[in-house]
Amino acid sequence: MGVANSLETSLDEKTVIAAAERALADIAAIRREVAKVIFGQESVVEHTLLALLSGGHALLVGVPGLAKTKLVTTLGTVLGLSASRIQFTPDLMPSDILGSEVMDQDENGRRSFRFVPGPIFTQLLMADEINRASPRTQSALLQAMQEYHITVAGARNDLPKPFHVLATQNPLEQEGTYPLPEAQLDRFLLQVDVNYPDLEAERRILLSTTGVREAEAGAAITAGRLEEIQMLIRQMPVSETVLDAILSLVRSARPGHGVASTDKHVAWGPGPRAGQAMMLCARARALYDGRLAPSVDDVMALAEPVLQHRMALTFAARADGMSLRDVIADLVRQAKN
Repeated sequence: MGVANSLETSLDEKTVIAAAERALADIAAIRREVAKVIFGQESVVEHTLLALLSGGHALLVGVPGLAKTKLVTTLGTVLGLSASRIQFTPDLMPSDILGSEVMDQDENGRRSFRFVPGPIFTQLLMADEINRASPRTQSALLQAMQEYHITVAGARNDLPKPFHVLATQNPLEQEGTYPLPEAQLDRFLLQVDVNYPDLEAERRILLSTTGVREAEAGAAITAGRLEEIQMLIRQMPVSETVLDAILSLVRSARPGHGVASTDKHVAWGPGPRAGQAMMLCARARALYDGRLAPSVDDVMALAEPVLQHRMALTFAARADGMSLRDVIADLVRQAKN
């Protein structure tokens, strides 16, 4: 019996290792294809891919012109996903996203309603400049992002699998923007800050995009293969040490949990979804780096993209010029000590 169990265990380990090696090769191919088009921005590409490999959604925040849209369309191609794009504007309506019912009339004069699906019925939805639409229209995505179906006129309509939302957002200081509701921000697995490219990356951008032909990325995997990798990530083991680190970090970011700096600077902190996001993304980051299990370092590296959109500073902290980055960096320092 003991021999049989050990044999099963070794076979399971071999199966998992073989699956992980195949996934690693696929992830390497994805990275190569993306690198043909997106120069530099390694952490942006990594975090966006981690969100997709974890089966979630990502919010890309940065000023216009930093290739956020290009990254999303490239990922759609490389991951073999059907994709659609919605340009969010102040006059956009929920039906422009979800679809609407239209009245049909047959040759006998009988009338009936027919549902015409909107652009949300795709595998990769790009919500471009999401914070330029009204809160009512932004909230049209809430049910889809959490439950993977929408309800129109009382009827349930399932979305394709896999389904991901990659939204771009302009900084809130810009003209004509509406802040996203907290409930919607929480639906995003990660917030990815897109900064200006470094000098070498910007040099390559100038040379490659102003000639006769631009480089194009090709498909590296299929949508079905992406789902397999997502399932593999969910099966990766997480040690008690890593689990404790996740719980400790997330709870330390909430006021009233015994951390003086949080009580002073944070108005409200992350809920349980932050821990779920951390568990998935830590596993995905380990696989992305060629490891079979996440470490505490993965947790600390993901603290900012996982937590920053799930917290708010007090008025006093904002008045003192503090940022959420400062608060999270301080929590990470405390967690490491």
